Amino acid sequence: MTSLTADLRTEGEELYNLMKKQPESFWQVKTQFKDWTVWDVIAHLHFSDYMAMTTAKGEAAFAELAGKVMVYFQNGKGLQGYARDWLGDISGPDLLEKWHADFLEMCDLFDGTEPDARLKWFGPDMGVRMFATARQMETWAHGQEIYDMLALDRTDTDRIKNIVVIGVKTFGFCFKTHGKPVPEEAPFVSLTAPSGAEWAFGEPNSAGSIMGSAAEFAQVVTQTRNIADTGLKVEGDVANAWMAIAQCFAGGAEQPPKPGTRFKHATPVV
Repeated sequence: MTSLTADLRTEGEELYNLMKKQPESFWQVKTQFKDWTVWDVIAHLHFSDYMAMTTAKGEAAFAELAGKVMVYFQNGKGLQGYARDWLGDISGPDLLEKWHADFLEMCDLFDGTEPDARLKWFGPDMGVRMFATARQMETWAHGQEIYDMLALDRTDTDRIKNIVVIGVKTFGFCFKTHGKPVPEEAPFVSLTAPSGAEWAFGEPNSAGSIMGSAAEFAQVVTQTRNIADTGLKVEGDVANAWMAIAQCFAGGAEQPPKPGTRFKHATPVV
């Protein structure tokens, strides 16, 4: 458990330290993610972490919180609106500190949970190890919005493998959530890690293959890039069908961003 929690902590600390350097005006900049502001992005991460922290404290507490969220959704409002109502009138810098404090508490709670424990969530329960990895994935994915607006190249490390593995494991989920039959065989995936290591998943087969950068594969499965905006080499009908709907996060079917709509700006947008 410790190694996965360490990766999660590092992911959060990198985003926190990046945001600490930004002026308050940056918080109201609209990102390429659904026109959410930077404030909305961090607020969403904060509330998601808060929900994870709540379920780590016990099923009853999570059930109460989940019930409130579901009533909100039934009234036609989404997570962006819920987070805004939940947090109220709080400045970006104050929100950053609030998120960071709860993020660290969440990590401590995961560390103190039995490694084989399962935690309640929307949909199926999740093992605490998977929960920690899922939080790393979402922190990394939403961090991409920030890096893009600041015109920064992200320096990834091999901890990104946690996200890649989720991406590979959700092959069947992607088809199911889109109401499509799951192909009998998953494509062969061969990726180059940030360190230069080669990560292979499966064996060459008739379902095709996906080859290239592990970071770009993670961007596609987290829907921070369209497959057309990457250098990934995709061959075979099944592989192409998968990459067209790839989604490694829970919830209903989401469409990837359209080609050319998620990219790193040439100059910082502040």
